[in-house]
This record gives sequence, C-alpha cells and structure tokens, in this order.
Amino acid sequence: MKKLLIVFIVSLFILPSTAHAQFEKARDSVIQLFGIIMSSDSLYGIPSVSVTVKGTNRGTVSNSDGVFSIAALKGDVIEFSHVSYKPLTKQIPRDLEGNQYNMVVLLTADTVYLPAAIIRPRPTPEQFARDFVNVRVADDEMETIRKNNTKEMQRMMLQKTPFDGREATNQQLNMISQKARYQGQLPPMNIFNPAAWAQFIEAWKRGDFKNKNY
Repeated sequence: MKKLLIVFIVSLFILPSTAHAQFEKARDSVIQLFGIIMSSDSLYGIPSVSVTVKGTNRGTVSNSDGVFSIAALKGDVIEFSHVSYKPLTKQIPRDLEGNQYNMVVLLTADTVYLPAAIIRPRPTPEQFARDFVNVRVADDEMETIRKNNTKEMQRMMLQKTPFDGREATNQQLNMISQKARYQGQLPPMNIFNPAAWAQFIEAWKRGDFKNKNY
C-alpha cells in the first residue's frame, strides 16, 4: 500500500512536468515561414504560386509581388507549383533556431515546344474553286441541305435564332425610347394602323399563320 502511495505521489509531480516539456517541444517546432518567389531568369515576383506543405492540406498562394507566408513545422517539405513554371520543393531545416524562417524561391519557366506546322496556301484562286466544286457530297447530305434551305425553314430558324449583342441592345434601346415617348399616355393601337394591317395581310398571304410541322 505504501508503494502504491509513493508511486501516486511521484506521478503527480512527474506527469505535469512531462506534459509541459512536450508542449514546449511542440511549440518550439512550429515556425512562421516567410518568402518570395521569383523567376530565375528575370528575378520578377511571380503571383498566384501555390505553396503547400507536403503531406498536408495546408497551403497558401503568393500575392501580386510573389510574397507568401505560411505556418509550418521544422523539417517540413514545402511544394511550389505554377502552371507556367516547373514545380519545386524545399525543406525547412530541422535544426533551425527560433520560430521564423525566410526563403527565396527561384522558379524556372516550363516551356513546351510543339511540333512544327507548315501552312501552305492554295497556289491560285482557280485551283481552290476547282477543288471546291469537285468535292463529292453524299446524296443524303445533299437532301438535308435542300431541306434546310427552303424559305419556310429559313423563316422558322430566323424566328428561333437569338439576337446577338448588337441586336439585343438595339431592341432594348427601342423599348426604352417607346416607353419614354408615350410617358403619361396610352400608346397607339395597331388596329388603327394601316401599315400594320398591310403587314398582317401580307403575312396571311404567305401562310405564316398555318400550322406546319417542320
């Protein structure tokens, strides 16, 4: 019983000191890493470089001047990657004194060489016209082209084709102009407009109001 009591008393003094020592060791291993990332050929700061601690999910990116800062541990391996430069890794010294470490990183441009392509023009416009005319088109494709070039199909495609930027802007400006023109009064009705009636009769003659399955 006395031995158990002695062991318990000793543990009360040893355990806190051990925990405190482990805490101090862990706190001493944490550092704040500062650095600047530059190109190896021009020594200009590289922005938007991914800076990550290898094996972890911790990371950051360099600012517009290539400067970065991240918390790490002594002995950690830092990875640097950018879409236009070759990746690079650097290790923080394990025997580092203090809790701050500065680093200068030089990245080399990653140049990709594509195979050479030679573009040759047609010798003469006459040869191009001859080759274009002599291209053989399958009969089913010609039939599809004929169907798509009818007036009814062109009218339907014109109605379903969305406006481009210029046309949409003009339409919006026309709507604003019409709204400002008739501000405070009722707009005129097309039922009394002879031009509108002429357009209606012309559309009726063309058959625009018939139900057709295209």
